[in-house]
Amino acid sequence: MIRRNRQEELTGFQEGGPYHPSYDLQTDFVMVYGIRGDVEERIRTWKEKGYVVHLMTGVSWGGYQDYLNGKVDGRSHWDEAQKNRKYDNIIHGTSEDIPYMVPTIAYADFLTEQIRVAVDAGVEAIHLEEPEFWVEGGYSDAFKREWELYYREAWQAPHSSVDAQYRASKLKAYLYTRTLDRICSTLKEYALQKYGRRIRFYVPTHSLINYTQWRIVSPESKLLELPGVDGYIAQVWTGTAQTPNVYNGVRKERTFETAYLEYGIMQELVRGTDRRMWFLHDPIADDPKHTWKDYRQNYIRTLVASLLHPHVSRYEVCPWPRRIYQGEYPREGANGKERIPADYATELQTVLNVLGTMEGQDAEWLTDSLQVGLLLADSAMYQRNHPDWSEEATSFKYDGTEVASALGSEFMELLDWSPFYGLALPLLKHGAAVRPVQLDNAGRFPGYLDDYRVLVLSYEYMKPESSGLHNVLAEWVKEGGTLIYVGDGSDDFHTVREWWNQGTKKYATPAEHLFASLGLETALTPGEYEVGKGCLAYLPLHPAQCATLPEAGEQLRLVVASAIRKADNGGLSWEKKNGMALRRGPYIIGAVLDESISDEPYRIYGKLVDLLDANLPVLDQVTVNAGEQVLLYDLSKAGDGVQLIAAASRIDEITESSDGFAFTAYGPEGIQAVARFQCPRKPKTVAFSTAGASIRMAMDFKWDEASSTVLFRYENVPAGVTVKAVW
Repeated sequence: MIRRNRQEELTGFQEGGPYHPSYDLQTDFVMVYGIRGDVEERIRTWKEKGYVVHLMTGVSWGGYQDYLNGKVDGRSHWDEAQKNRKYDNIIHGTSEDIPYMVPTIAYADFLTEQIRVAVDAGVEAIHLEEPEFWVEGGYSDAFKREWELYYREAWQAPHSSVDAQYRASKLKAYLYTRTLDRICSTLKEYALQKYGRRIRFYVPTHSLINYTQWRIVSPESKLLELPGVDGYIAQVWTGTAQTPNVYNGVRKERTFETAYLEYGIMQELVRGTDRRMWFLHDPIADDPKHTWKDYRQNYIRTLVASLLHPHVSRYEVCPWPRRIYQGEYPREGANGKERIPADYATELQTVLNVLGTMEGQDAEWLTDSLQVGLLLADSAMYQRNHPDWSEEATSFKYDGTEVASALGSEFMELLDWSPFYGLALPLLKHGAAVRPVQLDNAGRFPGYLDDYRVLVLSYEYMKPESSGLHNVLAEWVKEGGTLIYVGDGSDDFHTVREWWNQGTKKYATPAEHLFASLGLETALTPGEYEVGKGCLAYLPLHPAQCATLPEAGEQLRLVVASAIRKADNGGLSWEKKNGMALRRGPYIIGAVLDESISDEPYRIYGKLVDLLDANLPVLDQVTVNAGEQVLLYDLSKAGDGVQLIAAASRIDEITESSDGFAFTAYGPEGIQAVARFQCPRKPKTVAFSTAGASIRMAMDFKWDEASSTVLFRYENVPAGVTVKAVW
């Protein structure tokens, strides 16, 4: 029985160093990070251990001092460093000689030559990480030149008007789109011409939600238009999801809910396309000041949030395993630091191997959750600076390396992004399965909106980039969709020079054009309007109020529920609840939210294996309380005969015979491992061996009669531990 094949690239991780047995995670692929001098040697060490090898490198920053200082082409390129309103370089981390870059043509060509060595070394894919242009940037000499070339007019300081800010951000997104197109196209042609190889390019990027909240501009969905880009990694993790937001007037971390929304927009980014997506998890965070208990709690929140999006089944199981398995972090309630607790290490190995089995599993909602699409466009990133803000505020940069709650109140408010969360959280907290939907894709892919029957939209924090999007929305509504528009027209960015107020179009806001496209008056009164077989509901309220005022959030919920009842949508209704549960094959993924309609727990019955417990216990009932999440294996779905339920090791093949079964388990050195199997009968004896030698274990196996399962315990070895069970 063959269970997994590394060429499928279902799981992977990134690492800057050469192979080491303590973080030999046994995923399908590894992304060797960085293009410094020993890259060929690092690639070789991982290849020798059987990994599919990719390369990852930063595209907006890196150790590119030779280029900056003129050693590459004889010209200094410090004028290409991103600069803020104070004319300070915007730097990555704390090193003053690593700035974020304005991606000029010269810079793109420099990166192309740097990455070419990885193509020559035989990597199968290249990841160009984090194309980021900070909203406070736009003041460097290189950017001024790019402005003149792109807009055919003199540069305008981004803080001089909302129009200048919006246009500066549009240019930033274009520049990184151009850079990625140039690098990917050049090196794909090079690999095919010189080696006859088709090399793939991916872009690891934060979610559109996080980039907007952290005030960063990136190409996001524009990359779907580039034939040289094959997909993305969704860089969602504890560091992004722990950014506070406001609900019912309370600002605090809502890690599960934020992660759920972030993974949701990344799923929708590629849904219906041929582009690949991996979801990232991180068992710790960039901020090294937390305890292992804190890391684990927030890791579980992000993990379960990601699994509630079943259209994605590939995962980057962690970045930087060295800092997880060799790093030390503060002790709980004591001085000093400690390495990863043994149980957490075992649990992580179990989870990452479970993630490698999600592909192809049928998905079914166990809770009758209303599916609501919340439309979101790339242009949301363009509105995250304002000329009325102070110079300190417009130059503020937050990158998640410190706890946001430690910031001053003025800066915390800059990160709230309450218009978006004001629409998302009141619905999500009451049991609607809210999925941010990439509005830009509605104009790219026919039928993109067909999976949704209810959509929520506001132009108070983003703008539609073409009038054609309204033709698509109008057709969708007329065919039976329910569209809820929330907005009062007060956003300053309605006045930017864009298609709805240029030429023959004289609309004060893009919403007026939307209403006209639906055959309605441009000056609507609040209420519900039949449009073909569907319905438009109009709530003239700024969506930020739905975050800050509980009564406004309740008004939003009432409007959504009423519009659903009015529309001809096949009896769709919204039953308010405090959680959601999804089955993916044998796996049950569940969460109960706090701040909801009640604290009533959600109970699951059956023969269930808790995959978030290092001992993989078999339970008859699992109770999920408010604020908790679960990942379970339902033994009733295991199938017949010998079946691997879960293991803290990679097990690719199981061989059965008349007298028993055997398997070989691979994992990182020194990690205590467990493996639970379903068996038709209790093993009489179990033998463990590695590298041809017999080894002693503290506990060979434990049989559970009620579930017909056996739990093996052993210590992981990269070379493999062979286990033979005899009836």
